[in-house]
Amino acid sequence: MKLHRILPSLVAAMSLVFTGAAAAHDVSETVKPTFSRAIPNIPGKSLTAVEVVYPPGGGSHPHTHAKSAFIYAYVVSGSVVSKVNDEPEHVYKAGESFFEEPGSLHAVSRNASKTKPAKLLAVFVVDSDDKQLTTNVK
Repeated sequence: MKLHRILPSLVAAMSLVFTGAAAAHDVSETVKPTFSRAIPNIPGKSLTAVEVVYPPGGGSHPHTHAKSAFIYAYVVSGSVVSKVNDEPEHVYKAGESFFEEPGSLHAVSRNASKTKPAKLLAVFVVDSDDKQLTTNVK
């Protein structure tokens, strides 16, 4: 039997099946860095901006950010439900903004709509050597 020829094809086919199944249930956000630069008059600090897009019904896992990160978030389109630390959940609509203090737990961050996408711009002021901006909490 030519198992050594069939096995790679079988593994490839199975990986496509499982990848497709995972993608069908994946409603997580898409994060795209848009800008990053050292702040020249604040030694050791950088400003980084990321675009976060939530598909309809999508959201982020609970997470923290780099310990040094101060974050300003602006809702570009749609509506976003957010819960930071012990504050209650709040719905932010397009044109509204919120912030996260360094060391905060972002327990809830999701699209408020099941039918329309939502987008926000998150701007980080962070220690320049902090490269891991977001860490999921289990």
